[in-house]
Amino acid sequence: MDLLLSLPIASYFFTTSLTSWSTSLNLLFFYMTWSTLVLSHSALKIELMGTAALRIVLWLVPSLVFLLFDTLLPSLAESIKYRGASALPPRDASSVARLLGLAAVNLALEAAVEAGASLGVAALLQIPAVFRTSSTLPLPWQIAKHVALLFAAREVLTYYIHRHVLHGQPLSLTKVGGGGGGRIATMHDRCAHAHATPFSLLLMADHPLPFLLHRFVPLYVPALVVSLGGLHILTYLLFVGLCTAEETLAMSGYTAVPGIIIGGIARRNALHYARPGAGNFGCWGVLDWVHGTSLGKDVMADLHDEAEKHNLKGRSARAASDAGNMVTDGIDGLRRSARSSKGRRRSAKGNNSESDW
Repeated sequence: MDLLLSLPIASYFFTTSLTSWSTSLNLLFFYMTWSTLVLSHSALKIELMGTAALRIVLWLVPSLVFLLFDTLLPSLAESIKYRGASALPPRDASSVARLLGLAAVNLALEAAVEAGASLGVAALLQIPAVFRTSSTLPLPWQIAKHVALLFAAREVLTYYIHRHVLHGQPLSLTKVGGGGGGRIATMHDRCAHAHATPFSLLLMADHPLPFLLHRFVPLYVPALVVSLGGLHILTYLLFVGLCTAEETLAMSGYTAVPGIIIGGIARRNALHYARPGAGNFGCWGVLDWVHGTSLGKDVMADLHDEAEKHNLKGRSARAASDAGNMVTDGIDGLRRSARSSKGRRRSAKGNNSESDW
């Protein structure tokens, strides 16, 4: 598949349908900018600065906007919060400043740990950089394949770390209950669950050790493993950006988050904060559904409801019917063409016979 997408014939067939002159110019501009960035900065600097920029743009800025909205328009905000007025974030400046300070410490610690891990692995394996940093852009199929693999690994790590380490549940696949003991679980409970309802600013405002286990390890470790197979730095940054945006919306506490997947994630996350340690430990809820630790509607129920709301079954049936009608029309057209050609041949044969007389 990678080879097929890299062939010039593929771009020849897709040019008229998928691209335009403006898109081509944008891609050319992006390629030139990316090449300049690669040639002027080290791979580690691109990795760290890119991750920090994504955290700021996709978490810090939206979190402050949500906080401003909740503070200036509380009556409107509580109408779309999971638990109404009780879900509004603190309004005193000192509490917000403490949360921002803790989040800044965690982000700095995350960058330091990532830098140390990347340098250590690169030195151990004797490679220039952990992630492939070159002017050659990754192919679309490579990006989709790697991002899907990274999301699957992140779901697995997040679920088991969150359930068994951060909430101290025993390694039993059937027992569901309140959180157990353990220093890490206590740290997570006192910091992350100090508020009964989530809001986006809390995403990075956990105790540093639980923060690394919950937000950094499931993000970085799968990328580190996949990088042994040639993970491009752009794919890694795309993965970081998607995860950061997803987590920011999931922590918002709003019940009106759009989307088939994100809306359900936000609702399940709000239920997790309402009943900490009882369930909804994963990111997407897939492993919660598998292990029976879902609170409220599970991910399958959400997908079913969204499919009915958007009438996906009816649309699929109509699409299949339209496709069948197109095939039938095409076959009928071929038959008519064959009959008309046969008629013309007979007519020509008759004319030739008359000319012989």
